[in-house]
Amino acid sequence: MPALQFDENDKKKMIDKLKGYLEDELDTSIGTFEADFFLDFIAENFAATFYNKGLSDAQDAMMARIETINDAIYDLEK
Repeated sequence: MPALQFDENDKKKMIDKLKGYLEDELDTSIGTFEADFFLDFIAENFAATFYNKGLSDAQDAMMARIETINDAIYDLEK
């Protein structure tokens, strides 16, 4: 899986949220530079798991829709 590339605006928002979370929940303050590296670590180590879960959820949703279509076709049979 290629490395994630974030839009500058999106990355800034994520860094700000990460800094805010650390300050609010863990009473830990880090700078933007450190938060940027921490975000990169999270993306590098966990992105594939989140991505695969999203694909699995999408596949489950699609299969449910296909089952509904199959049922509708079955109902049309004479």
